[in-house]
Amino acid sequence: MKVKIADLMEESGIKFGTSGARGLSVDMTDRICYAYTKGFLSYLLEIKDIQPGVDVAVAGDFRPSTERIMAAVARGITDMGLNAVNCGRIPSPAVALCGITRNIPAIMVTGSHIPADRNGIKFNKCAGEVLKSDEPGITSQLVDLPEDMFCECGDFCNPGRPDWPVDDTAANLYKQRYTSFFPKGILEGIRLGFYQHSAVGRDLIPEIYEELGADVVRLGRSEKFVPVDTEAIRDVDSQMAKEWAKDGDFTSIVSTDGDSDRPLISDENGKWLRGDVAGILCSKFLKADSVSTPVSCNTAVEKSGYFPQVLRTRIGSPFVIESMNEAVRVGKGCVVGYEANGGFLLNTPYINFGKDLAALPTRDAVLLHIAILLLAKDEGKKISQLLHELPARYTASGILREFPQENSQKILKKFGGGSEDENCAAFTQSFKTAVGSDAKSVNLTDGVRATFENEEIVHLRPSGNAPEFRCYTEAATQERVTELNEKCMEVLDTFNC
Repeated sequence: MKVKIADLMEESGIKFGTSGARGLSVDMTDRICYAYTKGFLSYLLEIKDIQPGVDVAVAGDFRPSTERIMAAVARGITDMGLNAVNCGRIPSPAVALCGITRNIPAIMVTGSHIPADRNGIKFNKCAGEVLKSDEPGITSQLVDLPEDMFCECGDFCNPGRPDWPVDDTAANLYKQRYTSFFPKGILEGIRLGFYQHSAVGRDLIPEIYEELGADVVRLGRSEKFVPVDTEAIRDVDSQMAKEWAKDGDFTSIVSTDGDSDRPLISDENGKWLRGDVAGILCSKFLKADSVSTPVSCNTAVEKSGYFPQVLRTRIGSPFVIESMNEAVRVGKGCVVGYEANGGFLLNTPYINFGKDLAALPTRDAVLLHIAILLLAKDEGKKISQLLHELPARYTASGILREFPQENSQKILKKFGGGSEDENCAAFTQSFKTAVGSDAKSVNLTDGVRATFENEEIVHLRPSGNAPEFRCYTEAATQERVTELNEKCMEVLDTFNC
């Protein structure tokens, strides 16, 4: 039976977002995962990105449903006449790097930072991530789903797992990317705490830092999946980091999210850096010529004056990648991008130490960790001192979970559905008590983002792949932005009914 991917998306509710396909793991049946894999690969064959018979790299995170979904993906690959290579449980950027290096597709089974009852599949073409321009081609694919292959519930009638041993090539490539580029011992004198929780890179990444000379202490390992969201850090994670810092005499505490593409890094006091601030510091170390970053990120990147060019994008790595690609097309040198979640992307080779670090145009945690540690070391400063040198702009974000999408659409229409004056008036009416000022402009690049007369910012945006709604705020002090975010979240709570 031939089925169109777009029809399956409508039927299942599992849609393609900026990070691939995601949803509740019970909805991501074998049938759906098998079909989406075939749709992705059919598209690559159609555009001649791959030839029949090639390898396809597959990896996954530590979620309970990942093994089953990896098996469904592998079966889809095999039935397309391609060869599924089991790269094991490794970071998303590691399997992406393997694909780019070997010029083959790469598929990561992960839900990233979202709760354990959800999962996802992230698709990478031979050159890197699937972009928004690829989605129509994938969703229009017709794939063959034999009726006798699946039970009524969507699981395989014969659910046997593939006998495919783990190939360590991808893990080794990722490790060697950094240990062969940075000089031996470059992190000597640095004492790191590594918060392992259930991050898929919790063993591989600390080994990289140790090989570069750091003293690494492993902390907080969990065999139960922990949904660490680097963009909305849990209070318990903030408190643990501060307690570890008191006892550990660390230069920094570092970590990643579930699939280990988004970094966490703290100062010496265990205070986590906002991802967009960390991105500025990483870009500074790399001496970037062009920085692409979503509209939601801290405006200190422009105010710092560190970079010849700053480009603003919609939220999501595909948009950042498209912006970076444009910067390369017009001849910019060191082209980078980062997101509010801390994910850092290197779109051109980085030249230092007499070597080239190859481009890796997908979210990566390791480069950001190392760059900030070396920036502090080179300047003889603590990480907290690096932060104090940035323009006084602070950001915060809050999240409403289980927020109905119809409520999200009502909010977008209320604050962004009219003229500029009407949108400003709507923001002023609802948020003036929280901000203490009138809205002077509204940006509709992604969600609705208002700048007020006092230069404070309120940005409202629904998640693209989960029933969640985020509120980003920006102000001149940490205390004020925290207070502002709390007040704005109280306003948003009134819409969740």
